[in-house]
Amino acid sequence: MRNIILGINCVYHESAACLIIDNKVVAAIEEERLSRVKHAKESKIDNPDELPILAINKCLEMGGISLEDVSLIGFSFKPERRLENIPSEDRFVPNNWGCEDGEKLFYDKLTQIPQKLQEMGFKGQFSFIEHAIAHCASAYYPSPFSDAAILSIDGIGEFESTTLAYGHGKNIDVVQQIAYPNSIGFLWEKISKFLGFSEYDACKVMSVASFGNPLTFEEEFSKIISINDQTIFELDNEVLCFRVEDYSKLETLFNIKKRETLDELEEVHKDIAAALQKWTTDIIVKVTDRLFEETKSENLCVAGGVALNCVANTIAFENSKFKNIFIQPAANDAGTALGAALKLNIEAEGNLEGLVLDNTFLGPSFTTEEIHNEMSKRNLVYSHVEDIEVKAAELIKAGNIIGWFQGAMEFGPRALGNRSLLADPRNFHMIKKLNSIVKHREDHRPFCPSVLSEETENWFDIKKSTPVSEYMLMAYPALTNKKELIPAVVHVDGTSRIQAVNQKTNPKYHGLISEFYKLTGIPMVLNTSFNDREPIVCTPEDAIKTFLKSNIDYLVMGNFILNKQDNLEKV
Repeated sequence: MRNIILGINCVYHESAACLIIDNKVVAAIEEERLSRVKHAKESKIDNPDELPILAINKCLEMGGISLEDVSLIGFSFKPERRLENIPSEDRFVPNNWGCEDGEKLFYDKLTQIPQKLQEMGFKGQFSFIEHAIAHCASAYYPSPFSDAAILSIDGIGEFESTTLAYGHGKNIDVVQQIAYPNSIGFLWEKISKFLGFSEYDACKVMSVASFGNPLTFEEEFSKIISINDQTIFELDNEVLCFRVEDYSKLETLFNIKKRETLDELEEVHKDIAAALQKWTTDIIVKVTDRLFEETKSENLCVAGGVALNCVANTIAFENSKFKNIFIQPAANDAGTALGAALKLNIEAEGNLEGLVLDNTFLGPSFTTEEIHNEMSKRNLVYSHVEDIEVKAAELIKAGNIIGWFQGAMEFGPRALGNRSLLADPRNFHMIKKLNSIVKHREDHRPFCPSVLSEETENWFDIKKSTPVSEYMLMAYPALTNKKELIPAVVHVDGTSRIQAVNQKTNPKYHGLISEFYKLTGIPMVLNTSFNDREPIVCTPEDAIKTFLKSNIDYLVMGNFILNKQDNLEKV
């Protein structure tokens, strides 16, 4: 009998589904890419049972099966453990997180999920999987390691925010857990909102941090964060007030008013962001040191939303005793769908072979005919080019912005060369152009270079080489004699969040960059996600809509190419 396993996440946000058939990951998809709603849904007390129906159905379609064929479903949360959250503190919004009525509603909604799936046709066995274990499984089982220290670090699962574990063979053993309110993820959400951003804007705060002085608010942060040898770290929730929209004690601590979204971003805001980044890095260094002491493994696996902090990742790894690292590319909660499926798969198959993932292209792909039909029904002007990598490289060299749509969609928050916007990294003005008239976002936001993997160490200061750099999860200083050649992809702090492009895992993208290298002597292109204040595009229809409404010069889908000037009447 075939083992067909579905993993699901929708408990908070970043809803997703993953399908494993016969010990192979067949599909993994975030709901937002199909629904076109960022993060799929709000994280609310009354909606953890809002299933990622579109992602589930697309996974089943890609596997050529129906829900009735699925033997096991894993959901990345254990409701009964959530009841430990009652009561957790005195300050909360009535009927919401942390109060008895709210938490019981949350629990009741979660326990309805198995019945919902049965009503959709599921006839197999359903399992709730602990959130942190799903994160750990998502990082350890796809890694190339037979043993590893494992770190899951995010906002909150059932009650824990941080889990230290040891993976050996098919086993994952918990070493230590750190519970709410001691949560780096929640700290970033709170400070992000204090600085005038949303709870989802950690990436913006990371960018702002590079402009600030981390020492300006060193003393103030020391009053709300304690790093020690016993509990590793503790946060003062009397000041942070995670459960309520109260910023008064933070205003007193920092001696400034909470910034509103449209207020000017001042030096003081940049300094607070810089201090937040420094303290986060210090904590992750402390956690990784503890993990090595406890496990003595040479290998480290990491997942959880905080694992998307490339600055902390790089410093912690390069200053640790670990020799190797694997970070789950879909490190946020979407990745727990993968982890839940992998956990059940290991229990069912008992076999690690075939589970190692060397790329994250696990989403939908589209045939030449499907792309052609989408362009034809819109009466678009296009051409077909055999040497598309050569043509695209020439267009980028000429200063154009290219929408690059190829192969299977990435799983995770980074665009890694299949749903990307590409430009010339030599042109400093490309930063403002892309931010202001294409992606319509803040001018301080940096862009990343996609670099030929064989050239990375010739351009960046990499103390410990790791394949994790293929997923934009590490930030390296550009070499002094090279950074002036690529100003559009070097941030104000002199670093770049690189994507090392491997010829084996993405030959077409590697080919494009190789052609650009021949033309310019620069072995990289600027790469940013193919979107405009929306989820990254998934389908040819999505790509065409974003191409037509934004200031992208050319769209390349497969070997088809569309020029904006030829299609202005369709805009």
